[in-house]
Amino acid sequence: MHPSKKTNLISFIIVATTELLLLKPIEKLGREGDRIKVRAGYARNYLLPQKIAIPVTRANQKQIDSILQKREERLARELAGAETIAEKLSKLSCTIPAKAGSDGKLFGSVTANELEKYLRENGISLERKQILLKHPAKKLGSYSIKIKLNPQKEVDFSFEVVAESNDIDNTAS
Repeated sequence: MHPSKKTNLISFIIVATTELLLLKPIEKLGREGDRIKVRAGYARNYLLPQKIAIPVTRANQKQIDSILQKREERLARELAGAETIAEKLSKLSCTIPAKAGSDGKLFGSVTANELEKYLRENGISLERKQILLKHPAKKLGSYSIKIKLNPQKEVDFSFEVVAESNDIDNTAS
C-alpha cells in the first residue's frame, strides 16, 4: 500500500491538554479546587494569565492542599448558612400585591426582581440569579419556584400574586 493512502486511512487528532487546578469557579468548567483538563492554548492564554487556575505539579502540591482545605471549610460554612436561609424561607408566606384587570391578568408581571425585593424586606438576602423563575408571573394565583442557595442546596418556595385592593376593574357592571 502506498504511504500516502495509509495516512488517509488513519486520521486522528492529537490535542495537547494541560491539567490545572481552578482557583475560582467557572460555570460549565468547575468549582474552586477542581482539577480540570483543558486545551493548552486556553490554559496559556486565558486561565493562567487571569490567575483563575494554576498548573498541577509536584512543586505546588502544598498550595493545592491548602486550597482544597479552604474550599472544604468554606463549603461547610456556606451549607450551614444555606440551612438557616432554607429554614427562614419555609416559615415565610409570600403574598405579592399587583395591579390586575377583572380577568385576573396582571398589568405587567411579577419577576425575580420583585421576589428578591420582597425577600430582602423580610430579612433574607439573595441574589436575583439564585431565584430560579422560568417565566414571570402574569396572572393572579399561586406559584411554586426553586431557589438555589448553593450548588448542593435548592429549596422550593411558594408565593401568591393577589390583586391590589383598589385596582380591580368594576367598569363592566
